[in-house]
Amino acid sequence: MSGLLIKDFPPELHRKLKEEAARHHRSMTRQALALLEQALSAETRNAAGLLPKPLKPAKPVTASNVVAVIREERDSGKATLPK
Repeated sequence: MSGLLIKDFPPELHRKLKEEAARHHRSMTRQALALLEQALSAETRNAAGLLPKPLKPAKPVTASNVVAVIREERDSGKATLPK
């Protein structure tokens, strides 16, 4: 059987997994496997159902709107370069 090592496991996530395992009377390994099986099952793999609905803009986004916003930001002096 294959093994899995998780490095830099966040302490808060470790605590939650430990509590969840205790609630279900499982070892942490068995609880982690149960959660992975659930997350990767065919029924829940449809990510579209997990994501929020896309936002609709108040007005249509056109090339001229984008150019206007870029010019506004540039001319205001507030524009910043991406990091």
